[in-house]
Amino acid sequence: MRSTGPRTPRPLTLDPTPAARAARRRRARGETATAWAFISPAVLVILGLSVIPLLWSLLLSFRADDLVTPGRWVGLDNYHALSKDPAFRTAVKNTLIYAGVYVPLSLAGGLALALALNRRIRLVGLYRTLVFIPFVVSATAQGVLFSFIFDPEFGVANSLLHKIGISPQGFLSNPSQALYVLLLISLWSGIGFCVIVYLAALQDVPAELVESARLDGANRAQVLRHVTLPSLTPVTVFLVLWQFITALQVFDLVYVTTKGGPLGSTTVIVYFVWEQAFQNFTAGYGAAAAYVLAIGLVAAAVVLRLYRRHRERTEATGLAGTGVVQPEGAGR
Repeated sequence: MRSTGPRTPRPLTLDPTPAARAARRRRARGETATAWAFISPAVLVILGLSVIPLLWSLLLSFRADDLVTPGRWVGLDNYHALSKDPAFRTAVKNTLIYAGVYVPLSLAGGLALALALNRRIRLVGLYRTLVFIPFVVSATAQGVLFSFIFDPEFGVANSLLHKIGISPQGFLSNPSQALYVLLLISLWSGIGFCVIVYLAALQDVPAELVESARLDGANRAQVLRHVTLPSLTPVTVFLVLWQFITALQVFDLVYVTTKGGPLGSTTVIVYFVWEQAFQNFTAGYGAAAAYVLAIGLVAAAVVLRLYRRHRERTEATGLAGTGVVQPEGAGR
């Protein structure tokens, strides 16, 4: 918006001489060279670890290659073979089941715990720390720990079930239970991240809105539904996308605990890619599967982008209808 205030007077200067212009150009070239000297290592690292592997793997997905002997160009044959591969369809199904259960349960559990820990209770700092600790434990350590706990013969879980009269379970060795046991392990650690994010967002809920709702007679459930949850919508969208991407990329926990078994019941897409590239030595086929996963991740990013545009358009329409002028920088 053009300023309507008084114009600031500009100082009178003389036109620079040719020597001054040449000195200015030399100084500008020196500053540019210094800037490139600082950012060149970072640019090289990004090109070497991100851009070049990305392009090379895309090229690999159109080849029959085992990374050892000379490969050959096969075009879209790898992608056609993936569409008919029952093992890949099983991996996609397992990944979607995993994401479909993991995302809503992690968000619901995180929100419930965040609401409980957002109150003034004794030792609340200790409770928050205990909830967050599983998130910082590596997936490899989690896998080793829970492999002992869910061991069908010597595990603690079956001992507890035996004490309450339930027959021993196979857990990670049972094809009908293994994927859901992995989900439980993932939720044990994944909920902590949602709790921390929700706790931070709850601090930004306008206290005057909550107080106004209570003065109008709203009870705790109505305040939660009509004030708190709408204020958490942007954070919830972020968590949905973040947890969805995390679920699509699960690998280390599967590798440590079940290695895709039993009978492929826990084979997810990333494990399928690793299996094709480094066990079956069909790197081109595995690269094609990786790009199918990448398409899913790009689709998730597009959904987030469309939602943000829709939200910004809706907010702009609402503010225009009420005649409120949005301050600069708001809504970012």
